[in-house]
Parts: sequence; C-alpha cells; structure tokens
Amino acid sequence: MTMTLPHPEYDAQFYESVPLKRLIAFFVDIVLIGLISAVAVLALTLFTLGLGIFLTPMLVLLISFLYRWRTIAVNSATPGMAFMGIELRNRAGHRLSSQDAFIHTGIFVALTLTLIGWIATVISIMATDRHQGLPDLLLGSVALNRPAD
Repeated sequence: MTMTLPHPEYDAQFYESVPLKRLIAFFVDIVLIGLISAVAVLALTLFTLGLGIFLTPMLVLLISFLYRWRTIAVNSATPGMAFMGIELRNRAGHRLSSQDAFIHTGIFVALTLTLIGWIATVISIMATDRHQGLPDLLLGSVALNRPAD
C-alpha cells in the first residue's frame, strides 16, 4: 500500500498545534525519564555501596536513549507524544521502524546534548512547513497529529 505524508497546506489538520504538542510531549518524557532514572540510580547506588552514583550521567543518557528508541519503535511515539496525540511518520507516511527509531533517537540525543543543537532543532520545528526538527529533516520523518488509521 502506497502512502504519502499529508500536505501541510491541504491537510493542515495533521500539523495544527504540533510544535506546542511536541514541546509538552518533550517535558512529559523528561519527567518520565527522570523518574525511571532516579529509581535506577538509587538501585545502582545501593547495589554498589555508593560508588554507582558516579555513573549517573551515563545511566541517565542510556535510559533516555532506550526509552525513546523503544517507545518510538513500538508505537511511533514516545509516551509524551502519545499523550499529546502525535506520532512520527517516515517520508512514505508509515510509522517508524525500529531502525528508523534508532537513528532518529541517536540524532535527537546527540543534538540535545548541546544547547546549540537543541536551539537549532527548535528553530527548525518553528520554521519548516511540516514543523520538522533536525532529526526529522535528516530522516525525512515528520510528527503529525495522530491520524485515524
């Protein structure tokens, strides 16, 4: 079955409020990642008699990556995105595969590790007609209001 991405002018309902929804979804996901990370860091710290605390940055980065990759691979959306009613689609209009989700997550995490990368992604979302962040532009993906498949 051949699909395409909705046109931003003719199918505007798919793109309405997406930048705001992406922002809220980002913060919902940050809270969830923070909670998961807090439990993991506490468990690791207790298990290693305090030495695990030094691994906190790496553990949080790993949890963040795995959280995004797995949830996007399964649902084409993180829990925050699903809560806000948006999902990622590839250039053909299909949900992201596990491989696409891995690459998208890798680019996203790498960009958000720097302030410049994060700002460039936000500007890209605001400036493009499909509200695509830098990872989306590189992969040809787009965040849409969830279609009624």
